[in-house]
Amino acid sequence: MKRSFKSLISFFSESWAELKKVRWPNRKELTNYTLVVLGTIVVVAVYFWVLDIGISAVIEAII
Repeated sequence: MKRSFKSLISFFSESWAELKKVRWPNRKELTNYTLVVLGTIVVVAVYFWVLDIGISAVIEAII
């Protein structure tokens, strides 16, 4: 039990040390990244929507 408790403390200590090394984005970067992600989601959603309409039209033509 004592060993696992030390391992747990060591894990959180090392995790905290790694988090201190992370370069977090500032507000402007975060806004830009968010807009890129949202734009990508919209493009992919439209792509699959058009693809779905196309496949539905082909299936309707076959049936």
